[in-house]
Amino acid sequence: MKKTTQFCNNLKSILGALLMVALITTSCSKNGDDDGDILIRPTAEDFKSLKDAALENLTQTFQFNTDDGYVTLTSEKGVQISISSSCLTLNGDAVTGTVDVEFVELFDKGNMLTANKPTMGTMPNGDKALLISGGEFFVNATQNGAALETNCGFQMQIPADLTGGVDNDMILWEGKIDEDGNLVWDEVEADEPQGEGRVFGEGNQYYGFFQSFGWSNVDRFYSDPRPKTTIQVAVPEGYDNTNSSVYISYDGEDSGLAHLDTYDSETGLFSEHYGLIPIGLECHIIFATEDGDNWKYAIKPVTIAENDVITFTEDETSIATEAQLTTIINGLP
Repeated sequence: MKKTTQFCNNLKSILGALLMVALITTSCSKNGDDDGDILIRPTAEDFKSLKDAALENLTQTFQFNTDDGYVTLTSEKGVQISISSSCLTLNGDAVTGTVDVEFVELFDKGNMLTANKPTMGTMPNGDKALLISGGEFFVNATQNGAALETNCGFQMQIPADLTGGVDNDMILWEGKIDEDGNLVWDEVEADEPQGEGRVFGEGNQYYGFFQSFGWSNVDRFYSDPRPKTTIQVAVPEGYDNTNSSVYISYDGEDSGLAHLDTYDSETGLFSEHYGLIPIGLECHIIFATEDGDNWKYAIKPVTIAENDVITFTEDETSIATEAQLTTIINGLP
C-alpha cells in the first residue's frame, strides 16, 4: 500500500512538472507583444555583431611591398586607390616591407543599412542632415597589425556612373564614429596648396585627394525647398536604440540613407529632432534589428506630414538574411 501511495505521489509530481513546463512554453514568446508574454529581445551586443559581420563581408583586402613605390589598387567596383609607399609612417618613422590594406566601398543604401553607415552630414550649426553620396569609403593601411599613417595623403579615382554620373556639387567628408557606434560625416576643409581634401569630376570619374586613412565620403547635402518638420517613430515593445535602428529611404535617391539618431527612453520614440524632413516627402521608413543571426525588419511607405508619428508593430516585421535585406532595400523606389 505504501509503495502504491508513493508511486501515485511521484506520478503527480511528474505530471505537475510537465504541466508547468507546458504552461511556461506556451506563455513565452520571443517576439510576442500580447499581454503576459515574456519578451526575449536581442542584446546590444547581438545587434552590433550583426552589423559588424555585414561590414566584414564588405571588406576587401590588398597587400603590397614598399619597394613597389607608388602603387594603385583596384577595387571590385573599379575604384582605384593610389598610395605612395614613401609617404607611409609608423610612429613617425618611414615604413619598409609588406603593407596590408583594408578597403570598403559603399554605393547603395542596402549596404549602408546593414553596415550601419548612413549618410548624415553635420551642418555648421551642429544639426545633422541627409547627404547624397558619390560613395562612402574606408581605407586602412597596416603593418603587422599596427595602423600606418601617410604624410602626403592618397588619391582615389571613383567611377561616377556608380551613383548616376558626375555631380560637381560634391565635396569631401570625413567619417567619425560617435559614442553610440554610429558614423557621422564632417566636411573636410580643403588644403588648396597641396590639393588635399578636394574632389572634382572629370569625364565619368571623381578624382579625390584624401588627407588621411579612415572613413571618407564624396557627398553633398540633400536639397528640398518644401517646409520642414520633425518626425517620430514608435517601434515594437522591447526595442530601443541599443538593439535596433530606424532609417529613412528617400524615394528617388538611391545613394543616400537617413538615420533617426535620437531615442527618448521615456516615450520609447525614435526621432529626427532637427526638423529637417520635408513635408510631403515620399519615403520609406525602415525598422531594423537582429533575430537569431538574421535581420528582422519592417518597411513602411510614408508621405511625411507635419509632426508625423509612424508606428511599427511586431506583426509587421519579417526575417531576412543580410543578402536578402540588402536586395530589398536597394529595390525601394
